[in-house]
Amino acid sequence: MTGQLAGKVAAVTGAASGIGLECARAMLAAGAKVVLVDRAEDRLQTLCKELGDRAIPVVTDLLDTASVARMMPDILGKAGQLDIFHANAGAYIGGEVLGGDPDAWDRMLNLNINSVFRTVHAVLPHMVERKTGDIVVTSSVAGMIPVVWEPIYTASKHAVQAFVHTLRRQVAKHGIRVGAVQPGPVVTALLADWPKAKMEEALAQGSLMEPNEVADAVLFMLTRPRNITIRDLVILPQSTDI
Repeated sequence: MTGQLAGKVAAVTGAASGIGLECARAMLAAGAKVVLVDRAEDRLQTLCKELGDRAIPVVTDLLDTASVARMMPDILGKAGQLDIFHANAGAYIGGEVLGGDPDAWDRMLNLNINSVFRTVHAVLPHMVERKTGDIVVTSSVAGMIPVVWEPIYTASKHAVQAFVHTLRRQVAKHGIRVGAVQPGPVVTALLADWPKAKMEEALAQGSLMEPNEVADAVLFMLTRPRNITIRDLVILPQSTDI
């Protein structure tokens, strides 16, 4: 344990797996109390037992507005305060627009964009009242560079980037820092629909990262002096053509 986040309370959405889980682990190791937010109730309960007393489950379906409305009261009821909010949950759909499924796009856009807007809106009053806080959003390098094989996903992350940049300037006066971590391809369930040949090629070339490497970047963002904001942190595997 490093103690860099001792006394802090963090909440991470999409915390039952992948980047969210590794970020929760990293924050716990740094001394924080961490609320794991996800809809997978059984998985959350099992994980929090494994992670220890400072890991707290809050079951939330980010696509259900009533569930999102309960999220912040549940966090405060179980943890008492909130210093760090990591809006991490997201989905991925790649492929050509021609032949795509607009209904699937809608579900992804709601999770990648609207749930970020709603959850951040939910935590802001508490942070503004306390005049301090950190908000980190898991974006993507696709939010900086249009990626030709994932046009809808790219559009969702461009929207996230616009939100991060404008929100940061709105809430800086309240002592709140806002930033985005923008990883390239990461080995998570989000890449499950990658073509098999593409995945095998990426693995062979070393052009995929592990979730814990993104977690290290997020911890770096959170542990800068309060007068420093990491607005955008792009993290890529060394062997990448993006």
